[in-house]
Amino acid sequence: MLSNAYDGVVFDCDGVLVDSEPITNRLLAAMIGELGAPISVETAHRMFVGRSLADDLVEIEKLIGRPLPPGWQAEYLERRNAALSCEIVAVAGVDAVLARLVHGRVPIAVASGAERAKMALTLGATRLDRHFGGRVFGADQVDHPKPAPDVYLLAMRETGLDPSRTIVVEDTPTGTRAGVAAGATVLGFCERNDPRGLLEAGAVAVFARMSELPRLLGVH
Repeated sequence: MLSNAYDGVVFDCDGVLVDSEPITNRLLAAMIGELGAPISVETAHRMFVGRSLADDLVEIEKLIGRPLPPGWQAEYLERRNAALSCEIVAVAGVDAVLARLVHGRVPIAVASGAERAKMALTLGATRLDRHFGGRVFGADQVDHPKPAPDVYLLAMRETGLDPSRTIVVEDTPTGTRAGVAAGATVLGFCERNDPRGLLEAGAVAVFARMSELPRLLGVH
């Protein structure tokens, strides 16, 4: 069971449940380069990780100095989904952690800055969706994406969780700020990202391997 201090856990999706960020950032760097503004994959990661697609599009237009051409977003989504379908894998160790929580009857949910269609693809392809019983919530359901708390508040409300008794698992400063603003306690997953940024954003602890999470949650 979970530590007596908390009743449930809400997970971010990209970078926490599925290892999608290297795939999408590589594609964003390539497609922005095709628009005449070449950037590295590392720069794409810094610019876009943890953000909604709508916010990404605004930043890309600033970068290229003009509106995106007609059809660019649709082409990106088509190429992104094709790449994810071929390459997506679960974050190492997360399937076992989720199974352990479900076995312990711990309420869990997903709250992402991505749209639900993307999560249906990635969580379905990795079979992680089977753990959540449909409790998967995305940026397309709320007015304000992360770092606003809206998607976390939605997930907690629909899962019957009190924010003050909920753990959020995040891998980006943007998402960490969203979890903190929602009133939850945030644990920062730093397998790919700088732990200092997560702590500065309000995470109470950081961990680099998913196998460490049960100990932090007090799961027996």
